[in-house]
Amino acid sequence: MLTNLAFRLHMLARSAISPSVLGVSGAVFDGEGRVLLVRHSYAPGWHLPSGGVKRGEHPDTAVRRELAEELGLSGGTFRFAGFYARKAGWVSAPVAFYRVDDAIVNFRPNLEVRAISFADPLAPPPGTGRGSLRRLAELTGKAEISPYW
Repeated sequence: MLTNLAFRLHMLARSAISPSVLGVSGAVFDGEGRVLLVRHSYAPGWHLPSGGVKRGEHPDTAVRRELAEELGLSGGTFRFAGFYARKAGWVSAPVAFYRVDDAIVNFRPNLEVRAISFADPLAPPPGTGRGSLRRLAELTGKAEISPYW
């Protein structure tokens, strides 16, 4: 299990090798219009599911791989929703963001994701991360689209 300290050390090591790390994130909606949020082992609160893009991998492929690995997600309609600037410490960590509809989730807790919850995107649970809150507000038309995660 990655701890918050282990995650920060991992990011520090990656920044020494590459000062830029591309990430992907997805807003997975169920048939009732609820959005899937995850609880990571290495960060407090609820977040939209996310992951990293491997060297030479296209973000479209990466988001499908990450959501399949971490959530057991299969199928679904993926639509690119935006590209956001993000800083993680002194590392530039831009995020390619996708909306996913009509997917099947067969979740089992794992090393990275401990729990999932489907929530009303207009009323996410307490403790939802700021970046996730901003994306949900944008997706529901409650906020202008920002260039920053």
